[in-house]
Amino acid sequence: MTNQITLTGNATRDPEIRFAPSGAAVVNFGLACNRRWFDKQANEWTEEVAFFDIVCWRDLAENVVESVTKGTRLIVIGRMQQRSWEADDGGKRSRLEVVADEIGPSLRWATAQVSKNERSGPGFSTSGEEQYGQPVGAAPAGQSAPVAAGGGYGGYDTEPF
Repeated sequence: MTNQITLTGNATRDPEIRFAPSGAAVVNFGLACNRRWFDKQANEWTEEVAFFDIVCWRDLAENVVESVTKGTRLIVIGRMQQRSWEADDGGKRSRLEVVADEIGPSLRWATAQVSKNERSGPGFSTSGEEQYGQPVGAAPAGQSAPVAAGGGYGGYDTEPF
């Protein structure tokens, strides 16, 4: 069984970048997906809006923060993930979010010009065994990674995979 979702909508806020304890970039932003149809029985247009929290990791996160602003119409392909944690008041909390695998501009009402990023130097590895000159999962040498209260980013202590 595959857990894959494709969403088309507008970014509801500018992406915010943070870094996990491992040094991996993490970006969060909101996506509003509108659905509009004509209700023949009521003889009027009806609209429904669903809001999603989108999470991006590593290179995708860095590209999103450079490319996306509030209002940008996007196509997001990813997987649904439920995250649970204990709040400061001791209560249990849970959130459903989309961990993005791919994000691109929607060309329905706009045009886009895509430029390929050159990936080389520190932080780039084709083998996936090294990042920033350190083994994957290790923080870059001399870099302190900002994290949210409670450890990790937004409750993440480690990357989800």
